[in-house]
Amino acid sequence: MCIRDSEKAPQAAKNFLKLCKIKYYNNCLFYNVQKDFIIETGDPEQTGRGGWSINGVLYGEQARFFPDEFDSSLKHDQIGRVSMANGSVPNTNASQFFITTATQPLDYLDQKNTIFGQVVEGLDTVMRINSAYTDSNDRPYQVIRIKHTHILDDPFPDPVGLDDHIPPRSPEPKRFEDMIEEDDKFLEEEGLTPEEIEERIAKKTAKSRAEVLEMIGDIPDADVVPPSNVLFICKLNPVTQERDLNIIFSRFGTIESIEIIRDHKTGDSLCYGFIEFADERSCEEAYFKMDNVLIDDRRVHVDFSQSVAKLRSKYGLKSGGTMKSAAKWSAGNNRKRREPAPQSDSDQKRQKQESHRMDRPENRDKRDHRDRNQRDHRDHRDHRDHRDGDRRDHRDRHDKYQKSERSESSSRWDKQSSGHQKGRWDK
Repeated sequence: MCIRDSEKAPQAAKNFLKLCKIKYYNNCLFYNVQKDFIIETGDPEQTGRGGWSINGVLYGEQARFFPDEFDSSLKHDQIGRVSMANGSVPNTNASQFFITTATQPLDYLDQKNTIFGQVVEGLDTVMRINSAYTDSNDRPYQVIRIKHTHILDDPFPDPVGLDDHIPPRSPEPKRFEDMIEEDDKFLEEEGLTPEEIEERIAKKTAKSRAEVLEMIGDIPDADVVPPSNVLFICKLNPVTQERDLNIIFSRFGTIESIEIIRDHKTGDSLCYGFIEFADERSCEEAYFKMDNVLIDDRRVHVDFSQSVAKLRSKYGLKSGGTMKSAAKWSAGNNRKRREPAPQSDSDQKRQKQESHRMDRPENRDKRDHRDRNQRDHRDHRDHRDHRDGDRRDHRDRHDKYQKSERSESSSRWDKQSSGHQKGRWDK
């Protein structure tokens, strides 16, 4: 990089050269990479919120920043412009700087960021950093550092006390748990395809997010794996019950438990649930054959469960979360909807044989007739429940009306009695 505008921005140029001299930039990360815009570095704290000017290093907090220096002849009109980063706050230049990577002029940066240099060699390295893979905050997934800085010519005299701040060696590089280290083979060195690179990035991102979820208590452990014998089912009809799903899914194997998640206040179905099989093979078979199947006039969707709520007890943690609370309530407090009673081996075998027999082409009419009868029975039951509820509401309103009438009659009698007594005493 060439500091060729030292006469037009002397403070910025001197600040940069003296910070290089005290190895201030060695092992600094490129923490902000916005493709075809800028690449930013210069913060030893590696956050984008730190950094001191050379005057701040020498004289303390009151001299941390230095003012902007603008010249009308200096513009952000080409790749490789080197400017001070000030966070869009005037006169807050310290140590952070950026290099432009845009092919078109960046006029809106003129007169806002102090230009003090130009990259004249190594533009291929700049553009390689420009194409780095980044997260949603423009932070590269892989560590990209400034290894060393070498000064070829320094026209500015050293300030008093600078020699005391020159370390014998560069600071130790900081390692980051959420980033791929620079010595790890990651891109062309390993011959990975773009799809494999995306997969590796996704795995590392998922690992980082899992660790965050573990810290805030949403999952019991970052390495926890959802059970492979539990099937998730959604888009259910609100009238579908656990026993209905037991009849349908028991053809694939032994079912350990079925749970339809319900509202913890009303007990109404939330139209999704979980089916736990005794083995993984039964769960896989149900997954391949029951997706988009019509159950109670609704085409359901099934998938392998990603919930780990039931695994919290294995890690010595209390159950938590809305889904778990709702499931616990529906199993324990909603006595009108009990889980199907466990079946003996002979009953399960007979039920499985019956299910296979009804699946034959010659028995499809019988199966459809049976399904219609079951739906009619459920509709009749729901109608009866609704009718009973209306009767209860009517009785409650009638009792409330009678109670109010009695209260009003008693109040009227008290007023009459009080008036009669008052008139008698007046006489």
